[in-house]
Amino acid sequence: MKPRSILIVDDDQTIIDSLGEIFESEGYDVETATTGTNAMQKLANKSFDVTLLDIKLPDMQGTKLLEKTLDSPNMVKIMLTGYSTEEHAIKSLNLGANAYFVKPINPGKLVEAVENELKRHEEAAKAVRREIRKERRQTSTLIRYYK
Repeated sequence: MKPRSILIVDDDQTIIDSLGEIFESEGYDVETATTGTNAMQKLANKSFDVTLLDIKLPDMQGTKLLEKTLDSPNMVKIMLTGYSTEEHAIKSLNLGANAYFVKPINPGKLVEAVENELKRHEEAAKAVRREIRKERRQTSTLIRYYK
């Protein structure tokens, strides 16, 4: 099984290094970006299991970048911010963020949130696959019945 992939997007290199080490030690394939533009390039060229997005980036708001990931419903998206406002939290969650963390971040809680969201996504995908198999069986039965 291939390792999970995570993209860490933050303009603070210390945070990138710390989170990168944490997730690498958990077995993740880690990539990083310090700008929204760089993150969009990486997202266009590779699919990630998880993205950690800072709200304030030098070239755009993290919520703008979050909007660009709307076509990736299976990706876990977690927002990070040192500038927490109710508006940012609501906008992030409305745009599909799975969680919202205020800096300084408790690394254990962040890893736990990522793992829980990945499990939730896996369970939802399994349920969809079960439903598809069920519908295929029903369709097959109907086709045989009407032949």
